[in-house]
Amino acid sequence: MQFVVLGAGAIGGVVAARLFEAGHDVVAVARGAHREAMAAHGLELRSPSGTTTLRLPVASDPQSVAWAADSVVLLAVKSQQTGAALGSLRGAVAETTPVVCLQNGVANEGKAARSFSAVYGVSVMCPTLHLEPGVVEASSSPTTGILDIGRYPSGRDALAEAVAAAFSSATFQSAVRDDIMRWKWSKLLTNLGNIIEAACGPPGRRSALAALVRKEGEACLRAAGIDFVSAKEDAERRGDILRVSPVSGRQRPGGSTWQSLARGTGDIETDFLNGEVARLGALHSVPTPANELLCALGAEMAARRVPPGSYAAADLLARLA
Repeated sequence: MQFVVLGAGAIGGVVAARLFEAGHDVVAVARGAHREAMAAHGLELRSPSGTTTLRLPVASDPQSVAWAADSVVLLAVKSQQTGAALGSLRGAVAETTPVVCLQNGVANEGKAARSFSAVYGVSVMCPTLHLEPGVVEASSSPTTGILDIGRYPSGRDALAEAVAAAFSSATFQSAVRDDIMRWKWSKLLTNLGNIIEAACGPPGRRSALAALVRKEGEACLRAAGIDFVSAKEDAERRGDILRVSPVSGRQRPGGSTWQSLARGTGDIETDFLNGEVARLGALHSVPTPANELLCALGAEMAARRVPPGSYAAADLLARLA
């Protein structure tokens, strides 16, 4: 099985590196300075156990990949980039090519299913970091992350089992879930705090504002009749599997949204996290002022290149009073 990792940033780069280390056939697709650094020097993977450089194949776009008969796409771009990524895939592979969504949010699988007949979702619990070209960090060791997978919208098949086995061979824990979107909706609730962490620093995740956005999220899911994994079931799945330790002498400074602001990418995934709650609230007459505020804040910070940690959670909460 050939894995083509479309989007070799924090998650995609670490998954590509671990699969390649484990002996799998891997091609990474990356852009700009990151692709150039990987092509020239390899992909540097840093973790609590040390640093290694991997000379895995890298391409600039799907058209440049030497596709195999058994290729599987691991889609690892941010949700706001999914449309463009799928557009580039459509011109390069058949519609029967499996597409596995290694992404936050719940909209990506549906977008992929409009063009591809075999779509899979992954609930990604994997603390990683990507701040400089050619370098990714895996913060948890010895298990890099939890990558549970299932067929979209539900079910399991031989391909899901094979991908889970590959993940499991490469320092991840991976189970096949018949109800993968139930797990992804639960992950979405967790990710509602991403923009708070990015705007206010890691303590923001434990703030009253974070509790409020989750409360709004749960109310919207219940109003919409969407089933999601309980906090208790989620905690039982995580257990003590993820053991985050310093990498190169420092703790991981922040998650995916924090990293987008730190890199000054100009775009952000908040519309597909907190924005999903706001969308459901509008459809089902559930007030979502906190999530709407954070959507606007995320867009403003990304557009103005505001650095992470520029706000206080209490001040943002006061805007809702």
